[in-house]
Amino acid sequence: MKRCLVLCAVLIALCGLPVWAQTTTSAGRTVEESYLQESLETMIIREQAYADSKDMKLVALQYIRQAVEEGRMNPEISRALEYLASETTLIQIRSGGVGRIINDYPDVRREACLLLGEFKTVEAKDTLLKVALSDDEPMVIAAAIRSLGKIGMNENDDVTQAIAFIVNRFDILMPDNSLAFESLVALEFLADASGGLKDPAAIRAILRIADGNYITPVKQKAKQLLDKLRSMSN
Repeated sequence: MKRCLVLCAVLIALCGLPVWAQTTTSAGRTVEESYLQESLETMIIREQAYADSKDMKLVALQYIRQAVEEGRMNPEISRALEYLASETTLIQIRSGGVGRIINDYPDVRREACLLLGEFKTVEAKDTLLKVALSDDEPMVIAAAIRSLGKIGMNENDDVTQAIAFIVNRFDILMPDNSLAFESLVALEFLADASGGLKDPAAIRAILRIADGNYITPVKQKAKQLLDKLRSMSN
């Protein structure tokens, strides 16, 4: 019933479009047809993202990736991704309200984090920061860190501080090569975006990886980044 009401509202809105809006697009559709298609796509994505089924969430992510690749990005899709990326860590659904967590899907959260990197908004950055600092799955944290680097926002060094904290935490508990590498990639993105890194914590994190218990390619990446930062400072 709710979905029918939404669809009716969309159709009513389309009926009110002015005559000049009823032109044909380059794809052969009228403007109102394109508007309806995108509205329906967004509605379907939202319903699938908030569904309980993991399969539905994965289908939503497929639709979102296609929409992003084709340039159909809007705040509703971004909010759906923020929800998917935050499940379990910030949003928990329990069996019977008090039992085991039933929405713990690390692969869904990882893909949502990667796609959020395409949305260069403060909201996307803030969600990714929360996920990076609160999720327990290294692969999800690594994806969130990579996307933070792609977004490129680092006001008051909030992102570099978070990355440094995460690197140090995992270095003490259990060094993770993939997470360390993605942290280096993100820090390099941020350095390129701002002409270098001024955060001492970030520099210490890179040094820690370069001299830590990591595989050779990761340590080499850290040393290369240190050389690059030295060149940028000069």
